[in-house]
Amino acid sequence: MVEHILEVEHLVKSYDKKHIVLNDISFSLKKGEVVVFVGPSGCGKSTFLRCLNKLEPIDSGEIRLNGEIIARGEETKNKKVHEIRQKIGMVFQSYELFPNMTILENITLSPVIVQKRQKQEVQKEAEALLRRVGLLEKKDAYPRQLSGGQKQRVAIVRSLIMNPDILLLDEITAALDPEMVREVLQVVLELAKDGMTMAIVTHEMEFAKAVADRVLFLDKGKIVEEDTPKQFFESPKTERAKQFLNTFHYETVDDIEEKE
Repeated sequence: MVEHILEVEHLVKSYDKKHIVLNDISFSLKKGEVVVFVGPSGCGKSTFLRCLNKLEPIDSGEIRLNGEIIARGEETKNKKVHEIRQKIGMVFQSYELFPNMTILENITLSPVIVQKRQKQEVQKEAEALLRRVGLLEKKDAYPRQLSGGQKQRVAIVRSLIMNPDILLLDEITAALDPEMVREVLQVVLELAKDGMTMAIVTHEMEFAKAVADRVLFLDKGKIVEEDTPKQFFESPKTERAKQFLNTFHYETVDDIEEKE
C-alpha cells in the first residue's frame, strides 16, 4: 500500500473572496518523493506551498498530514500551527536569517527554544549538517559575511535540524547569481538521494528534470498537467505546457544563420 504522507483535496484559496489564486487543487505526496511545481509567474505555485505550511489560510478543501487534518476551509485558528511547521519545514528565497546572530546560533535557536532539545546535542548536529553542506568553517561567521549561496545553504540546514517530515523549497535560487545556483541545487540533489520528502517550486528547468519524481504544471491556479520529468519535458500533453516550455528554448546564432 502506498503511503501518502501529505494529502490535499479540493483546495481553494482566494484573496478577499474575489481573486481566486488556487482553484480546486487536489494533490498527494508519498514518503520519500520529490515533487516539483513549475508554471508561469503568478500561477499560484508559491501560494500553494504557503498553504501547506499554514502560512496562508484556505477558503475550502482539506489538507492532511500523516492522515491527520491540519487545515480545513474557513478555519481561523489552529493551536498546533507551530507543531505543523516543525513537521513541514520551509525554505524561502530570502533566507530569513537573523543578522545579529552567528550561523551556528541561527541554526540552533529553534531546536533549543521550540523543541526544548539539549543545546550541546543540537550544536553537534548543526556542525554535522554544516560540514555536509561545506560550511562548517563558517559556523562563527555572521550572515553578512556569507555569499547568497552560502546563506541559502544555511537556511536549508536550519530547516533540516528540526527533522521535518516534509521540506518545502520556494524558489530558493531566485535571488542568487548564476554561479551560486549550482552549489545550492547540489545540496538539494543530495537530500533527494537520501530520501528526503520534498515539494519544490522552481524556474530552474534542468534542476527540475534532475531532482523530480513528478512534475506538476500549474496555470491560472489549476494543475494543468502532471507527469514524470521525462514525459513532461520531452512530450508534454497539453498545448499550454508546450507553450510554457517553449519559452525556455532559444535559438542560437548558428541556428539562425543555418535557417538563412
